[in-house]
Amino acid sequence: MKVAQSILLVSLAATLMACDKLPIPDPNRAAMKKELDSKAVGGACRHAGRALEDCYRLNPKASKAAVFAGWREMNDYMTENKLEVVMPTLPPRGTRMVSETAHSGTPPADSPEDTDKASADKASNEKKKPDSSSATPSGEKNPALTAG
Repeated sequence: MKVAQSILLVSLAATLMACDKLPIPDPNRAAMKKELDSKAVGGACRHAGRALEDCYRLNPKASKAAVFAGWREMNDYMTENKLEVVMPTLPPRGTRMVSETAHSGTPPADSPEDTDKASADKASNEKKKPDSSSATPSGEKNPALTAG
């Protein structure tokens, strides 16, 4: 009888140890994840030189208190270590870089109006500047797109 109880107790303990592996949603874990994500957003906004209000507007679902905490922590860290702002290199969503359309051969699948307008703009730019497809708008070659 004691052996059966011991086996039952050990199997119950083993089963309960694996409860966190089951796909059961944990509200505390979800709240903690949202808090940490919001804090990371605030830190990233400060590192990119964004104003706190812009960060709130760009991330409406994020917790404002956590965004502020992350922004403030990153501000203190950057001040303490004399770090400069790192400007984003990607264009805002919805815009395309000149080099993307020039190097891909075909424009990305957009609405027909956007594609027609982009084709007309590209044709007019090609008439103005010959061989501008391998250069960035400033005239320098993009090191990410050149080999060697």
